[in-house]
Amino acid sequence: MDKLQAMSMLVRVAEVGSFSAASKELNVPLPTLSRKVSELENQLGVRLLHRTTRKLSLTNSGADYISACKRIIEQVEEAERGVKGEYSEPKGELVLTAPVMFGRLYVLPIVTEFLSLYSNINVQLVLSDGNINLFENEVDMAVRIGALPDSSMIATQVGEIRIVTCANQQVLDEHDTLASPHDLTHFSCISLNTSMTIPHWSYCLPDSEITFNVKILSRLTVTDSESAVTAAINGVGITQQLHYQVKDAIDKGKLNIILPDFEPPKVPVHLLYKSRKYMPQKIKSFLDFASPRLKSRIDKLAF
Repeated sequence: MDKLQAMSMLVRVAEVGSFSAASKELNVPLPTLSRKVSELENQLGVRLLHRTTRKLSLTNSGADYISACKRIIEQVEEAERGVKGEYSEPKGELVLTAPVMFGRLYVLPIVTEFLSLYSNINVQLVLSDGNINLFENEVDMAVRIGALPDSSMIATQVGEIRIVTCANQQVLDEHDTLASPHDLTHFSCISLNTSMTIPHWSYCLPDSEITFNVKILSRLTVTDSESAVTAAINGVGITQQLHYQVKDAIDKGKLNIILPDFEPPKVPVHLLYKSRKYMPQKIKSFLDFASPRLKSRIDKLAF
């Protein structure tokens, strides 16, 4: 039995949650896939998966074994890339992911410049506001905005971004002066409804680190920041966004930042990658190239 192949099949079955889905993704007949996993269990002498007609789940032994399998598969892939020369010179395909608007405004220009200098590297830039799993989707590096969960991956911080509350002047003129975030309860607001957002807005007491939440009246709820910004420009209400998402509208006088003394703590921006020890030259080259450029662009957002 090709144990590495069987391990790869087992990992994919666990990731997608069913044999039939894994069979389609791997283009392997369902009976073959089931037999390979069963042979692996027989060889180990333990059950790795609980199988029912409706649900598939890992046993405790299965969870431990799959974690080990992922490490082994990654090491084999690293070895293969090393043989191909990816560790001796910058070449090959580099897969990057970043949030949609941030990626378009700040990452894409850096990628374009990078490509002009490294003719042997091709870049696939995946723009998504969801946190794509680097291991499952074979992504080399991610731009992440916000606090990072504990993980085995390596992160290089390249800056921090303000969280600002803003509105157009017409909306502000129609109401009494905003003295504190609690006054937002009298205003129509535009909120986001995504996997990355929370149902309230956070603020910080001036000259302190004490944070508090304000429940706002969502007159409009949207699923992307660009729509929220457009609605705010059109006078629908007040919105809270990351600074880079509204910078252009603010620079053009279409929106005004309000309640600056109550802004919550800035959120960090990181370049996230799988390993410092096993790092192909294409990743190291992009990390060295992109880090100072991203930092420079983010630093300018502070003004």
